[in-house]
Amino acid sequence: MVMVRPFKGLRPPKEIAQKVSCLPYDVMNSQEAAQMAEGKECSLLHITRAEIDCPEGTDIHSETVYNKAVENFKKAQAKGWLQQDATPSYYVYEQTMDGRKQCGIVGAAACAEYKKGLIKKHELTRPDKEEDRMVLTRYLGANIEPVFLAYKAVDEIDAIVDNAKKQTPEYDFVSEDGVGHTLWLINDKEVVKRLENLFLTKVEATYVADGHHRTAAAGRIGEEFAARNSNHTGRENYNFFMAVHFPDTQLHIMDYNRVVRDLNGLSKDEFLAKLSEVMNVECVGAKEYRPQCLHQFGMYLEGQWYKLDASEGTYDDSDPIKVLDVSVLSDNVLCTILGIEDLRRSTRIDFVGGIRGLGELKRRVDSGEMKVAFAMYPVSMKQLIDIADTGNIMPPKTTWFEPKLRSGLFVKKVDNDIEE
Repeated sequence: MVMVRPFKGLRPPKEIAQKVSCLPYDVMNSQEAAQMAEGKECSLLHITRAEIDCPEGTDIHSETVYNKAVENFKKAQAKGWLQQDATPSYYVYEQTMDGRKQCGIVGAAACAEYKKGLIKKHELTRPDKEEDRMVLTRYLGANIEPVFLAYKAVDEIDAIVDNAKKQTPEYDFVSEDGVGHTLWLINDKEVVKRLENLFLTKVEATYVADGHHRTAAAGRIGEEFAARNSNHTGRENYNFFMAVHFPDTQLHIMDYNRVVRDLNGLSKDEFLAKLSEVMNVECVGAKEYRPQCLHQFGMYLEGQWYKLDASEGTYDDSDPIKVLDVSVLSDNVLCTILGIEDLRRSTRIDFVGGIRGLGELKRRVDSGEMKVAFAMYPVSMKQLIDIADTGNIMPPKTTWFEPKLRSGLFVKKVDNDIEE
């Protein structure tokens, strides 16, 4: 069972919440961040991507950038752009995208439970990205952006959330990308206690949906702070990190597609011939082809779309990893035919989130940047949970969740204080 505690959130006043909020740090580059923050002095991007306020060309992992983030964080508090709640609270955060809603509980997850495996992962982390988020947390003394966690839905928790949504929301706006964001507070002591107890008695584990690097960094920060606190009790703020907990029944995973720079020295005909040994290959013309079921792929090559169906024997539906289409494509095409053995490090392959659409695959191939593109059938929440529960790890770039959590609506301090 898991611990999810209330905390005293640092939040913007409702009249500027939309201006403070922004997309998460890792879905943009520095130039895009600067454009998004233009004319928004209070945007959280000045903290999460502080290089936008440093001289051009500054290393984004340099002490200069981290110090600028600290300066901007202090400024945000001094200006009243971020104000701390007086009492520990839970926050109900609902997002609306294309008519679909997902509603989660913002609370503090326990760092120790990540190490114990009660907060389960399905991806490996890159040391450089993990270190970056750890250093930023250490400098700021705060979790500046939340982790996206899932849990198996519990009726009693759903009921508390539904009741909270009957109240007047703290925030309610539509961001520039068309996603709706609504926030309610839960700070009644009896309800807070009941919610905390429900997680402790009804939720066996939570699952990292998005934010593996932030989760790993939070676990390391908790250990680091504990080691230097001679009066460590286990209840200090640094023992917990900020996360939004969503019931699995509300989440939607999009496709995460692949584009490859070359055909590994093969001609088009040679490549198609080898591909036909492991897939049923059907040219469907110039119209985009989106896979309709598991073990089916779309492929774009030299102006034509192809429907690919994996041949029997190329997958194993009884194995939680080998059943995944990302594994089928990697094992039978990317590695065997195209010679890409390490998806995490190869410069010959790139990944395109489903939110960008199949048109982005076509664009990158038609531009000459890439040679071939593969459209994937999305992973299901059941597959993700099965993999995490069995202790397995998905291949890189397997899941793409939408909508992304909006940063800046809540921040959690990481210090020696004990919030009761």
